[in-house]
Amino acid sequence: MKIEIVKEEELCEVEKVIERSIRYSFKDYYPEGYIEDCANKLKGDKLKYRASWTHFYVVKIDNKIVGCGAIGPYWDSKEESCLFNIFVDPDYQKQGIGKKIIETLEKDEYFLRAKRIEIPAGIVAIPFYKKMGYTHKNGILIYEDGHFAMEKFNNK
Repeated sequence: MKIEIVKEEELCEVEKVIERSIRYSFKDYYPEGYIEDCANKLKGDKLKYRASWTHFYVVKIDNKIVGCGAIGPYWDSKEESCLFNIFVDPDYQKQGIGKKIIETLEKDEYFLRAKRIEIPAGIVAIPFYKKMGYTHKNGILIYEDGHFAMEKFNNK
């Protein structure tokens, strides 16, 4: 397993991993329209833009991209950061890849400089993030608009 910063020419493959993961992981929790919206928000120029201002990592096994995750500033803050786009291909889930992605992101300079790190989370990922030491943001389990947010405070 190798983890490295994504190359622009790999974004098409990353997009496919994200879409497969969303469709597989969200199917029992969200309506089809919501799943479609999530998948469309992480395609083409939108994904390219995300990769342009974050540290966007990919996980490769035998040169095949099987997972991804990104970290960047939270609303341009130097004291807060945010994790984004943490996905593992369904064929590779439950093999420790998600944990490796989080561990990599937590060694990144955006994590190390931050006092607080936030993750916008899908309901399916909440138990995983809790195992990784994240808690519900402000103790709120679910926000009025239906989204979830997790956070961790960095003990520098």
